[in-house]
Amino acid sequence: MATAITVQRQRRQFVPDEAWLAKQAKEPILEPDLPIVDPHHHLWDHANHRYLLDELLADTGSGHNITATVYIDCRSMYRADGPAEMKPVGETEFANGVAAMSASGLYGPTRACAGIVSFVDMTLGARARAVLEAHVAAGDGRFRGIRHAGGWDPSPDVRNSHTNPPKDLYAQANYREGVAQLGALGLTYEAWQYHPQLKEVTALARAVPQTTMILNHCGGPLGIGPYASKKDEVFANWKADMAELGKCPNVVVKLGGLGMDIGMFGHMHRPVPPTSRDIADAWKPWIETCIEAFGADRCMFESNFPVDKLSTGYAVLYNAFKLMAAGASASEKAALFRDTARRVYRLP
Repeated sequence: MATAITVQRQRRQFVPDEAWLAKQAKEPILEPDLPIVDPHHHLWDHANHRYLLDELLADTGSGHNITATVYIDCRSMYRADGPAEMKPVGETEFANGVAAMSASGLYGPTRACAGIVSFVDMTLGARARAVLEAHVAAGDGRFRGIRHAGGWDPSPDVRNSHTNPPKDLYAQANYREGVAQLGALGLTYEAWQYHPQLKEVTALARAVPQTTMILNHCGGPLGIGPYASKKDEVFANWKADMAELGKCPNVVVKLGGLGMDIGMFGHMHRPVPPTSRDIADAWKPWIETCIEAFGADRCMFESNFPVDKLSTGYAVLYNAFKLMAAGASASEKAALFRDTARRVYRLP
């Protein structure tokens, strides 16, 4: 009898090409002593791709001063048994185990998974509270919040988020009730969707102002399907919507995620990987727009590894971030690379 494929052993649709990445020019590390918290990475064991603590530390240990990281939901290691709504608690148990390994000091100075963000079905409404409390217990002081991705687009050329959400998810009354439970418990909410949905994020943020919301990946600008040939139009619409969202004081934004295959830069299609200057020049208008809309104290650079590893290596990516932040003051730079993440995720 065939065994059903569990969530964590599914095949990853796109995986980094290590042979291609090996062609990336080695660069000297810029500002190697600058303390950095990486607030967005994943860990998984897929049938065709493995990215666990060893792989993460090989990237974070490639030259930059990564002091701590935050683990973000990716459907890893759900429980095999028990009530369906409680199965995602297994992801917090898994990430907390990795964090405990890292905290031993045996694996170097970086404290991996110092903060943990997992999944709870927000459509449970008020019933989400019991699941959140189970995550808190499983996280042993490290659980910080949830991500229930809402990425949806009418085009068949744009795949939905990994949760396969319906249209207008964020407007559902029960979903908003679930998000409100996060604020009541002092937990955070990660917003991940695509740029045409940014007005929905603004409406959600205003409907649940007591919950801190963290916008993933610069708001998800798309560059595929019907958006592939409309970069200027996408940028204009996205910029206007980000300016409005920036008026919501309970929202912060992660600067990164622009190297995904759904984006508009296509770095992964080059014969050789881009340099940090290539990335900085391409991304800078988008990153600067986020900082202008939210301020440095509500922005944080993120790796989004290993997803963005489709486009670049870790050392080059953070060199690119440092190039983009070259004109920032010392306090602004501290916020962008460490302090915003430490504050929002309450890291030691």
